[in-house]
Amino acid sequence: MKQKTDIVIVGTGAAGLFCALNLPKEKDIIMLTKADLESSDSFLAQGGICVLRDDDDYDGYFEDTMRAGHYENRRESVDIMIRGSREIIRDLVGYGVEFAKENGEFLYTREGAHSRPRILFHEDITGAEITSKLLEQVKQLKNVTLYEYTTMTDIIEKDGKCIGIKAQQTGDCTPQGVTELEIYAEDTVFATGGIGGRYRHSTNFPHLTGDALDISQKHGIRLEHLDYVQIHPTTLYSEKPGRRFLISESVRGEGALLYNKNKERFVDELLPRDVVTKAIREQMEKDKTNYVWLSMERIDKETILNHFPHIYQHCLEEGFDVTKEWIPVVPAQHYFMGGVWVDSDSATSMPHLYAVGETSCNGVHGANRLASNSLLESLVFAKRAARKMTKTEQEEKSL
Repeated sequence: MKQKTDIVIVGTGAAGLFCALNLPKEKDIIMLTKADLESSDSFLAQGGICVLRDDDDYDGYFEDTMRAGHYENRRESVDIMIRGSREIIRDLVGYGVEFAKENGEFLYTREGAHSRPRILFHEDITGAEITSKLLEQVKQLKNVTLYEYTTMTDIIEKDGKCIGIKAQQTGDCTPQGVTELEIYAEDTVFATGGIGGRYRHSTNFPHLTGDALDISQKHGIRLEHLDYVQIHPTTLYSEKPGRRFLISESVRGEGALLYNKNKERFVDELLPRDVVTKAIREQMEKDKTNYVWLSMERIDKETILNHFPHIYQHCLEEGFDVTKEWIPVVPAQHYFMGGVWVDSDSATSMPHLYAVGETSCNGVHGANRLASNSLLESLVFAKRAARKMTKTEQEEKSL
């Protein structure tokens, strides 16, 4: 089945949704996702979203991001993200996103490798709060068509340009079998998320397997830093198969500590993620254990129940009361800093093809992502992609 649209966006996470919301309303847009609309990693983000608190915070925020990324970050991209952060927060609040407040003012939390608190949050489900509100807004747009259970299988290339995608519809969309789609579009956006489905232990949904990477490689589209994979230090240890439950970094930011089997601390819990991960793995090998212990005893019960209610509830369901006892944690694959190379406007090396969110590599994160920069980076550069597509079309019409 062949279809024609103005723009096709592959992925319905925060980056894809925000891109759609920033495109002109007269544009016909098709968005598709491999599973249901809520099964994107954007919904799973716990900790929060960074924001430049004031002008005096710029140098510290920039240095924190660069240091965490081992100074392999693209400096221009880091600058764009930080300077664009307040605009993004205003946009989100305008879409109905609610962040924690006290006396009418935003509350900020701190996470590993941050020199000061600069992270806005909604309990311990910030990603779900942001992404659900963005999805509500997109569903109201008459120019957007949403396809669930639809998998991109290839792009359509002509004269070195991307002119659309090929896809397969399965599941609830086509109970009688598989429908092959060819969607032709002026512009195509990859927003396909991470690569956790390629790992045995990951915090990601298993259907996120980096489809855009394989397709890009097939078509000679530039890729970058495919070996830059972040392992999160603390996920709840379990013998059960499937996705690992993340214990947010903000738990350590609020005072949680790590201990070995002898009840001894062995690392500064607020160091960058890769450093803490390395220390945990070395400690497990030394102790000959499959996990280390995380203690929240320094965090008062009210803070745990108000700031981390979902972590508290999930751990309780697994048999651990975090207000009274330590929990076993282990590192697991969490985030992909590499991906499809893009410029500062999220354009790939192929004309009329863009990439946003975790599947893209704009260089913001360098070799290791700073905590809570992911949602911000996704939204800043998704908005820039939308603006660039609109500007490019206007430029082409003027020629």
